[in-house]
Formats: sequence, C-alpha cells, structure tokens
Amino acid sequence: MRNSIGTLLFTWLRGEEIGRDAAGNRYYREKVKSRHRGMFGSMRRERRWVVFDGHIEASRIPPEWHAWIHHMVAEPPNSDDHERKPWEIEHQPNPTFTEQAYRPPGHTLLGGKRDKATGDYEPWSPA
Repeated sequence: MRNSIGTLLFTWLRGEEIGRDAAGNRYYREKVKSRHRGMFGSMRRERRWVVFDGHIEASRIPPEWHAWIHHMVAEPPNSDDHERKPWEIEHQPNPTFTEQAYRPPGHTLLGGKRDKATGDYEPWSPA
C-alpha cells in the first residue's frame, strides 16, 4: 500500500518536514499555523502527520514520534535524546493476514480439527 496522492499533494503544498525516524518515515506539520476558530471559539490544533517509507502501518511509528504526532508532547523528539531502555525490543510488523498470524487449534486453515473437549464443557440443552 502506498501513500495517497492527496496526502502527498497536501504534504508538498502545506507540509513542513520536522524529522525522520530510523525506519525512514517522515513527520510533518502545517507550515502556516491556522488562525481559524472552531465552532465553539477554540483554536484548532496544529496538524501533524506521517508519510510512511514503504508499508503503511500505524504500529511502525516509534513511541517517541507517537507522542509528538498525538500532541502528548509539544516538541518533536531529537534522535540524540532517545535512550533505549534494556526492556525495549525492536519493532515487529503486525502479522495479521499473513502466514505468521496466530491461528488457534481447530482453525479452518489448519485442517479444522481440534482435540475433543476435556470434560469441562457441557452443551446447553433446553429443559
């Protein structure tokens, strides 16, 4: 899947590149801050978005960029600031709809057969 023509056009016209992550994803915000007031008089937040390098998948956004893109922090992350914790692991793509997806015993793609019930199951029957 690729970034849409609309996203790329909007990015070219109105986007200001803020930074890139290790995966090559590029992060943007609007060049001109909007002075438009919403229906209830509040100022609209600045627009922030990502243009993915390759497959579009939200889980490919690292935590530090996730915080910025969702307005949890005001300043974009600095690549020098992020210190990897010992418990952090490398990103693994979402395996849903692939051969690596989890399939429980009895799944139709695994033959559709599962072990017999072990006695802890009692079917409902109308009295």
